[in-house]
Amino acid sequence: MDTKEVLYELRTKNGLSQDELAEKVFVTRQAVSRWENGETVPNTETLKLLSKLFGVSINTLLGAPRKLICQCCGMPLEDELIGRNQDGSLNEDYCKWCYADGEYTYSDMDELIDVCIPHMVKEGFSKEQARTYMKEMLPKLDYWKRYEELSDNGQFEEFKKSLIDEINALHIEGMPKVEKLNALVGKYVNLEYRLPNGTNVKFLDDGVTYLGNQLESEFGGDRCFGVLANMDFILICTYGAEGADPELVLYKKR
Repeated sequence: MDTKEVLYELRTKNGLSQDELAEKVFVTRQAVSRWENGETVPNTETLKLLSKLFGVSINTLLGAPRKLICQCCGMPLEDELIGRNQDGSLNEDYCKWCYADGEYTYSDMDELIDVCIPHMVKEGFSKEQARTYMKEMLPKLDYWKRYEELSDNGQFEEFKKSLIDEINALHIEGMPKVEKLNALVGKYVNLEYRLPNGTNVKFLDDGVTYLGNQLESEFGGDRCFGVLANMDFILICTYGAEGADPELVLYKKR
């Protein structure tokens, strides 16, 4: 679609009149009308406001002229997978797993490769093919080429280490020691728990990236421990295959 069609579809889908959209992005109704007639396109600053308002990339607003890929892991990027800056705006260079709220979540290329390999195996790669492909591809991406410039001098890794120590200090019975925490997007780990009063509740935000891991229970069987955390909380649960029958073990404010 062209920009005029994208803007019209987004405006009407969100139930906004031209006047209401104009007010939200600080332009006149006539300017919105000209966009939707294809006479003009929004300037750069207005595109940023529209991107944040509708939760889509500027690339999408312009009719998707570029093929976006994460400059850390190489994943093709669709709007719902794009990472966010600290102010909530989309960063079209990274996915939610590699960049969250202005933080780069990976500083070790080998660790990232280990995380990606199981997903690539599901797509038909062998482990050896996946590792070879990633080792060849990642150094060509902007994040790894500019790592010294973009890195935070290990601050995020220090935060992860302190979080791991805090989780292990809880001494959850049957849960192995946590060795690492990976970036996990809420949408894929936001399980629904049944409380003692019979109500069902979710504790996560589908659009937020958390740190977590899955651990096999020391009790054996087919249930696993799930660990999720961020600056504000630690959540530990157990569940069966594919997240079935989740049970909340601990939810702790930090």
